[in-house]
Amino acid sequence: MTDKAIVAQGLVKTYPKGVRALDGVGFEVAAGSVFGLVGPNGAGKSTTVKILTTLSRPDEGQATVAGIDVLKRPDRVRGAIGCVAQKSGVDVQATGRENMMLQGRLYGMAGRSLEERVDTLLARFGLTAAARRVTRTYSGGMQRKLDVAMGLVHRPEVLFLDEPTTGLDPEARADMWTEIERLSSEEGLTILLTTHYLEEADRLAGQLAIVDEGKVVAQGSPDELKSELRGDAVHVELGETETDGRVAAALAQITEVHDVVVDEGRLLHARADNGARAVPVVLQALEAHGVSVASVTVARPSLDDVYLMHTGRRFEQADKAAEVTR
Repeated sequence: MTDKAIVAQGLVKTYPKGVRALDGVGFEVAAGSVFGLVGPNGAGKSTTVKILTTLSRPDEGQATVAGIDVLKRPDRVRGAIGCVAQKSGVDVQATGRENMMLQGRLYGMAGRSLEERVDTLLARFGLTAAARRVTRTYSGGMQRKLDVAMGLVHRPEVLFLDEPTTGLDPEARADMWTEIERLSSEEGLTILLTTHYLEEADRLAGQLAIVDEGKVVAQGSPDELKSELRGDAVHVELGETETDGRVAAALAQITEVHDVVVDEGRLLHARADNGARAVPVVLQALEAHGVSVASVTVARPSLDDVYLMHTGRRFEQADKAAEVTR
């Protein structure tokens, strides 16, 4: 495998009725790293993974995975990757061990080597005691662990995890984070992680690409992206819905406050070189313009602030909008 485990260039995909899921998506993933593909629901993350895992073909563009062209040699790509889809691939009528054994046989594994590999993975994911139970009795977290273990049976060079922690409780999510970190740091496995949990990407990904409406709007390490935002984030919950532009008018003359955005008329987001110093000035200006305030917080830059800077809307707002249009 080359030093670039994944290279995607100019990927375009249009679905029926003119829905443009991807509009020139491109990025590179270094071998042995965790790369985050981040965006709200409907941003194009899963479509990108389908192309990279040979389950779909782009209308335009090209890509290689483990140094193999996904369009010219899809068979070789499939042998080099593991893939954990959004929806569980576990056969709930079979035991955990039976699921693992079947997965290995699909990749041509057999005999003692397969049995030892299955035993190792079951132990690693804490599933040995439950290995002979039918998996419909597993918790959601246990099923998800089994999904990941199945994706590792044949020792892939690249592992795709598509929204691996969606629906998990906090404890199960933390366990999954720990295992993903271990797979990368101890085994040097290349992992492409798609997620709409910003804190997940911030913790796990060495590099990430933020995708919005089928386009990559920002790339870099989480720290690099956050460092582009100078100062602090100031968040103000207004006491009542603002519809007449009073907030913008109130803050227009405050030079230390910039990048002002009002979400749904109730949430004011802005940036300030010194948040603590700016808060009293902001509150005074809002009061002078008859705008009531319910609460105010100051925070260091986050990936949500990065998303806001590049798209003009907050991540949660985009995620809700996508759910409505589904």
